[in-house]
Amino acid sequence: MVQRYSRRQAVAAAAALFGLPEPSKGAAALPQLPDEKLFERDRNAYWARVRKEQFLLPEWRAFLNTGSLGVAARPVLAAIADYLNRAASLDFEDMQLPYWGGIPLDEMRTEMAEFFGCKKDELALTHNTTEGMSMIANGLDLRPGDEVLLTDQEHPGGTNCWLLKQARSGIRVREAKIPIPPRDPGQVADAVVSAIGPQTRVVSFSGVTTRTGLVLPVREICGAARAKGVLTVVDGAHMNGQLPVSFHGLGCDFLAGSPHKWMMAPAGCGVLFIREEMQDRLWVSIASGGWDDKSLKAQRFQMVGTNNRGIFEGYLAALRFLKRLGPERVYGRIHELAKTVRHRALRVPKLQMLTPDDDRMYAGLVTFEIPGLGKSPFWELAKRRRIWVVGSDRIRISTHIHTRPRDIDVFFETLDEGLRA
Repeated sequence: MVQRYSRRQAVAAAAALFGLPEPSKGAAALPQLPDEKLFERDRNAYWARVRKEQFLLPEWRAFLNTGSLGVAARPVLAAIADYLNRAASLDFEDMQLPYWGGIPLDEMRTEMAEFFGCKKDELALTHNTTEGMSMIANGLDLRPGDEVLLTDQEHPGGTNCWLLKQARSGIRVREAKIPIPPRDPGQVADAVVSAIGPQTRVVSFSGVTTRTGLVLPVREICGAARAKGVLTVVDGAHMNGQLPVSFHGLGCDFLAGSPHKWMMAPAGCGVLFIREEMQDRLWVSIASGGWDDKSLKAQRFQMVGTNNRGIFEGYLAALRFLKRLGPERVYGRIHELAKTVRHRALRVPKLQMLTPDDDRMYAGLVTFEIPGLGKSPFWELAKRRRIWVVGSDRIRISTHIHTRPRDIDVFFETLDEGLRA
């Protein structure tokens, strides 16, 4: 006899499988944040509770690689599951098909814009930073001989979009060299601004570099470039959720971001900022209905066809979760743990620190190099002990609110053992 299950039973079973509340129960069934008194009394205990109750991370995992892809919190997963189940049942009173890529999502973009310090009509939803950077590079009209200035510390997603344009359009791509580690923000700003030449039309650089976690003086660079009549593009992959950001405050013309790293949003959601006065200068890269309707403003750049809206419901839930925790509190914890990593690393023999000592120049990413580490037993030991970190001779460690002090302890104990073996 074939057993038949109701939709409610199927949803409950799926929720139980992933340790989530039934979607119909909503946020009320999710664990509440720990009491504020615990935060004042014992901050490590507070964040340990947050990890245990708000994330699905197992106790045995020491995850130190948010810089590659972050971890979505329970409220985020619940929002996605809830929306997907509603979509599958067409449980919508307004007869709106459950997707994004062809609808304004004005309320969602308004809430995001308020958090990011810009206007709703300057934001478009994307899938990731690489996509956003390509949309900017492909969309700008540049002539043969025009120059795009990068730095020598860019991610491939922020470099290859311009190299493609160079190959197709005859522009010139050049790099400004940034010292590792730099002395102070002024030295970094000078390295970029002094490299601007008479043919430079665009300066494209990371707000936080993926290689070392260096926080660049974005506002100073953008202000100096604008004074020279040069457009500015910021690769903001590591900015949203790692440190406080106001898009208008940065002074850039364009920015592409990936909230799925530090904002605890799900993989596959991104954000594209296009300063209002720059929107007429950017062509859309994907053409759908309304591509040439400039009254839509930034919305034109998210008219990309049918896409999974559940991901963006998760993105919005991540933003709200971050606000519930308190953004400044989150940024503070991320940096506090990163400082601990940096101080511990400085005691390791033969280690070369690539992260500056200046607090203004890093947030949650610390990078260092140890000659020969890539061939040492450390990596096998780390794998066996479930330490998730990225690198070879050069290691980049990411800290977040779900990072425990004991994760840092086990990393350095394993590193010491691996170097002595």
